[in-house]
Order: sequence, then structure tokens, then C-alpha cells
Amino acid sequence: MHYAPGVDRCPLRYSPFKSCTVPRPIGWISTIDRAGQANLAPYSQWQNLSFDPPMVMFAANQYSDGRRKHSVLNAETSGWFVWNMATYALREAVNISSMEWPDGVDEFEKAGVTKASCVDAPAPRVAESPAHFECRYLSTHRLAGRSSHGWVDVVYGEVMRIHVKDEVITPDGKLDIKAIRPLARLGYYDYTSVTEVFEMRIPGASGSAADGLEGKAG
Repeated sequence: MHYAPGVDRCPLRYSPFKSCTVPRPIGWISTIDRAGQANLAPYSQWQNLSFDPPMVMFAANQYSDGRRKHSVLNAETSGWFVWNMATYALREAVNISSMEWPDGVDEFEKAGVTKASCVDAPAPRVAESPAHFECRYLSTHRLAGRSSHGWVDVVYGEVMRIHVKDEVITPDGKLDIKAIRPLARLGYYDYTSVTEVFEMRIPGASGSAADGLEGKAG
């Protein structure tokens, strides 16, 4: 089976595009606007980009009426955004925060999560989340779509501060991923969480290369 998106009719009942790049980590992004209104929303197009310095990105499609997402506008105007780790335990809160709430609604309150202050960023963190990045906004790259909803803003940021709860750190100084159970998107209405971890080391890697791949703090 093959087809050309935008040219051919998809031969399947559901498009396979969003369910091929999986699992996708959740960018649970909190921001604040000029009036001091907090915003919280999840994005399944989220990724780290580099480590020296640590940089990240999230991508947000416009609404079908052409409005840009609050997370994007707030990051641009405040100069900051915060990533909160989404977990299986927080899945219902993540899902509620994904709803299209009207202007002025506090998604923290609707999702039933607690605000925690950041050190540098003006936006709050999700207190119940086990890990957070305070990200200084760098730039936005807008990509044109075939429809209003197809337009996408790719937002880049530099991680200026990292928060991790002590209880999710193992004795050897790593995140206990199996205990955290990070949430990830599989496409359709399907999600997964990490419950199994296995290790693979690249043959021949040694010294600083091996340390870098493992993520040893230097």
C-alpha cells in the first residue's frame, strides 16, 4: 500500500501518518500572557535538539479559524515557556488541558493541578510533574499549510534550568523511568507509557564518546 498525501485519497480508513512516528513524547507546555494569565497545553510534537547548550522545540498547529495557539503567543511575548513531564499518573490532567478552552480560562484549575513557581521563568510549573525545564524562548519558525489548521509554529527554546524531584532519582543518579512512566502519543486516540527499559551500548564507543551517549554530566 502506498499513496501520495495531498494528491491521492488515503486508501485506509485512518491516515497512517501520525501513527508512524511513535512513540512521541508529550510537550506539556506552561506559559503566561502579558496580563498574568497562565496557560497549560500538551503538544505531541516535542523534542530535545542538542545538549551544549540544551535546546528543545515544540510544534503547534493553528486553530482551524487561523488563530495561533496561546502557548506560542505567550512564549513570544514573555520570552519563556516551561516544559512539564507528562506521566501516566497525570494522563487525565494532560487530556483535560488539551481541550480548546476559551480565553481567560486557567487550564491548571480545569485540569486539577497545582501551580509551582519557577526560578527564572515567569510561568508556573505543574507541581505534580516529576521533572521540568525552564526554557528561554529563542525563535519561531512558521511553516505554511494547505489549510488554516495546517499552518504550524515551531518554537525553539534553550533550557536554562532543570527541576527533578528527588524521589524519581535512582541511587546511581539516573531518572527512574519505569517508576515515572512518561506518557507518549501513538496517533489516533492512542497513548502509551514507558513500563519497560533495556540497555544497548554502541560497540566500540569509549571515553568521552561513550560518556556523551550515556549522558554523563561532565
